[in-house]
Amino acid sequence: MTAGPLVVLVGPMGSGKSTVGALLAERLGVAYRDTDADIVAAQGREISDIFVDEGEPYFRDLERQAVAAAVAGHTGVLALGGGAVLDEGTRDLLAGLPVAYLSMDVEEAVRRVGLGAARPLLAVNPRRQWRELMDARRPLYTEVARVVVATDDRTPEEVAQAVLDALELKDV
Repeated sequence: MTAGPLVVLVGPMGSGKSTVGALLAERLGVAYRDTDADIVAAQGREISDIFVDEGEPYFRDLERQAVAAAVAGHTGVLALGGGAVLDEGTRDLLAGLPVAYLSMDVEEAVRRVGLGAARPLLAVNPRRQWRELMDARRPLYTEVARVVVATDDRTPEEVAQAVLDALELKDV
């Protein structure tokens, strides 16, 4: 087994990375970590506030640092923010790791998160913006992923089991 996370989850906002990640960690008997939560804790403010106050490039720099620290120092289940794969260095860090891409379509995204104002990149015309984000990010998610697990019409428990099965991991 190589050093680093046991499972890394990537995918769009609302795909269930946090919920599924916590379930996977519980089933595998390991710790769960979320790089977005790491950023919020370190900055003492929400990601949407960082976007508004400092801008996306500043946030992406924080995200790059958070992912690098987590990949280097975490051996459990790790969930990355939806845009983390935009950084080439981050994609390089993920090479060879057990990465699962949690995919979903726009209708599922609307159902789950409403594509509301709390998502700073989706403030205007959220459906169109979500599709544009996914057109740009889907190839990057696929590039870093060892497996792709569709989350549409599945419970978090079903998605967690599908990830375990796809990565050939056994829960404790």
